[in-house]
Amino acid sequence: MTHVFALAGGVFLGLCVGILPGLGGTAGLSLILPFLFGVEPSLALAMMIGLQSVTATSDTFPSVLMGIPGTASSQATVMDGFPMSKRGEAARALSAAFVSSMFGGIFGACVLSVAVFFAIPLILAMGFAEQLMLIVLALTMIGMLTGASVTKGLASCVLGLAVAVLGPAPMTAELRMGFLDMGTGYFLDTVKLVVVGLAMFALPEIVDLLRRHWTISEDGALGDIKGGWIQGVSDWARNWWLSLRCAAIGCLVGALPGLGGSVVDWIAYGHAIQTTDRKDDYGTGDVRGVIAPESANNAKEGGALVPTLLFGIPGSGSMAILLGGFVLIGIEPGVDMVTEQLDLVYVMIWSVGLANVIGAGTCVFFANQIAKLTTLRYSMVAPFMFGLIFFAAFQATRHWGDLVMLMVLGTLGVYMKRFGWPRPALLIGFVLADKVEKGVYLTYTVHGVNMFTKPIVLVLIVLTIASIIAAARFKPKLPEMTEDGPHTHINRRPQLTFYWAIMFFLAAILIDGMQHPELTRLYPVFVFGLAMVFMVPLGLKLHLSNKPGPDYYDTERIELSERVEGRTSEHYLYWLVGMLGMSFIFGFEIGVCAFIYAFVLKKAQMSHLVSAICGLSFVVFLGVLAYFLTLEYPRGILQDYIPYGLDMLWRSS
Repeated sequence: MTHVFALAGGVFLGLCVGILPGLGGTAGLSLILPFLFGVEPSLALAMMIGLQSVTATSDTFPSVLMGIPGTASSQATVMDGFPMSKRGEAARALSAAFVSSMFGGIFGACVLSVAVFFAIPLILAMGFAEQLMLIVLALTMIGMLTGASVTKGLASCVLGLAVAVLGPAPMTAELRMGFLDMGTGYFLDTVKLVVVGLAMFALPEIVDLLRRHWTISEDGALGDIKGGWIQGVSDWARNWWLSLRCAAIGCLVGALPGLGGSVVDWIAYGHAIQTTDRKDDYGTGDVRGVIAPESANNAKEGGALVPTLLFGIPGSGSMAILLGGFVLIGIEPGVDMVTEQLDLVYVMIWSVGLANVIGAGTCVFFANQIAKLTTLRYSMVAPFMFGLIFFAAFQATRHWGDLVMLMVLGTLGVYMKRFGWPRPALLIGFVLADKVEKGVYLTYTVHGVNMFTKPIVLVLIVLTIASIIAAARFKPKLPEMTEDGPHTHINRRPQLTFYWAIMFFLAAILIDGMQHPELTRLYPVFVFGLAMVFMVPLGLKLHLSNKPGPDYYDTERIELSERVEGRTSEHYLYWLVGMLGMSFIFGFEIGVCAFIYAFVLKKAQMSHLVSAICGLSFVVFLGVLAYFLTLEYPRGILQDYIPYGLDMLWRSS
C-alpha cells in the first residue's frame, strides 16, 4: 500500500508538470531528485516512474485546449486536438487521448517485461569492450537523431562530454579546470545532473514561452462533457488497431537512444496518415490524429526503459535524469540489476502500467478543474516556476555555485534551443561521460587492440557505421528559409558569437588538460579532438556558406511574427541575473520574493497588492518546506555580515 501511495504521489507531480507548458518529464524529475536521497529504493523508484510515466498524459491539456505543446512529445496532438477544441469537441479529444495514453503505457510495460526476460543472456555477454562500443553507438545515434542538423547534434553530444570535464578526474581525483573554482570549493565535486537537467530543459522552455508572449486558453471550456467523454472512448474502440500499431512504434522508437519524445509523435502521426484513404481529414480535427500520437508517446516510456535498465544507456533526456536517480538511491543498472535485483525491475515495469491507469483516471476526474487552470496568464505562472527551479538546483549540493552554474548552463540551453543545437544530446552525453572515460581506460588496459577481434564489438561497429550512413542520407523538413523578409534566419553574427564561445571553452579544456599528468590529461584531450571533428566543419559552414540549411536555424528570427511583446531571450535572462544579484545580497528568500513581486507587477500587470501577495506566498512556501524537510537556502552577504557587525558592536560597547 505504501508503494501505491508513493506511486500516486509521483503521478500527481507528473500530471502537474505535464499541465504546465515549458516543463516536462526531464525538468520534473530534476526538481524532485534532490529530495529522494535516503528514501527507501522501492518508494523512490515508484515516485520517479510515476512522475515520468504520466507527463505525456497530462501534457494533452495544453495541446488540446491551448494549441501549445505541453512537452515535445505532444506536438503532433496539436494538429487535430486543437481544431477539435475550437469547434467545441475538447472533451471528445481529451477522452480519446487519455484512453490512448493509458493503452500505450500498459502496452509499453508489457513489452518491457518481455524484453527484460530475453535480454539477460545478451547482458551477461557484454564485457568492457562491448559496453564501450555500445556507448559509442548510442552517442552516435543520439547526436544524429535528436536534431535537424547532424553536425550540430554530434557537436552537442561532445559538448556534454566536455561539461563533465569540470571537477575532479574519476581515475586520479585531480582537479581539472581548477581556475574556475576561484577558491569557492564548488568544483571539488563534479557538476550535478540536477543542475544540468534544469538548465537544459526547464529554463530555456520557460524563457521561450515568455518571449513568444503566448497566452493560455480564454475560457477553458470543454464543450459537451458527458457526450464527449463517451464518444472519445468509442472513437478509440473503433480505431484500436491504429492505437496498437502506434504503441508498437512508440516502444521501438523509445528504445533507440536519441529519438524519444521529440519525434515519436510525428512518426506515429505520419503512419496514421499513410495508412488511411482520407488523408485530407488530418489537420482539420480528425480524432485519429489524436489517437495515433497519444498511443505512441506513452508507449515510448516502456521502450526507453529497455536500454536504461539493461545497459545503463538512457534512451532520452528524461531517462538520463532517471538514471541519475538510480545512482542516487544506490541502484546500478545492468547485469547486477536484472539478475540480483529483478524484484525492483518488475516494480518499475508494473509501476509504469499502474501509473498510466491512475494518471488517465485522474485526468478524466479533474478535467473540468484542470481546464480552468489554462485561463491563467503564463506571466503569472513563470516567476513561481523560476523560483522553484533555482530552489531545486540549490538542493543539489547546497552551494552558491549551483545557482551560478544553473544560470550559466541555462543561458547555454537558451541559445542551443534558439540555434537548433539539440539539448537532449548534451544531457545524455553528460550522463554517459563517466562511462566513456572509465570505459576507455578499462578497455585499453584489459584488451588493447584485441578488442576489435570480438564478434559483438564488430557487430556494434557495423551498426555504428550504418547509423552514420543513414543519418547522412536523412533529409529533414525545415521551415521555409529566405534571405530577406521578416522570417529570415541567415544572421551570422549571433550564431558565430555562440560558436566561438563554445570553441573558447573547448580550447580552455585542452590548455588546462595539457598541464596534468597523462592519466588525467587523456580524457580532456580526447574530448577536444573529438569536438574538433564536428566543430571545424560546422564553423566552415557558418562562415563560408550562403545556402540556407539546418546549420543556420534561428528560432528567435523565424518566429518574429509570433512575438507580441517583442522581448528577446536576453531580456528574461537579465531578470534572472537580477534575481541572483538580489539573492546574493539579501538572501534567497528575500531575493526571490522581490523578483516575483516585480515580475508579476511589470509583466503580468497586476496591482501592487496582488504582486506582494504572490511574492510573500512563495516565501511562506519556502518556509514550510524548510521546517518539515530541514532545508537550507542560499544566504546573502548581508545575512552573514550584519549579525557579525552587530555582535562586534555589542562586544565593544
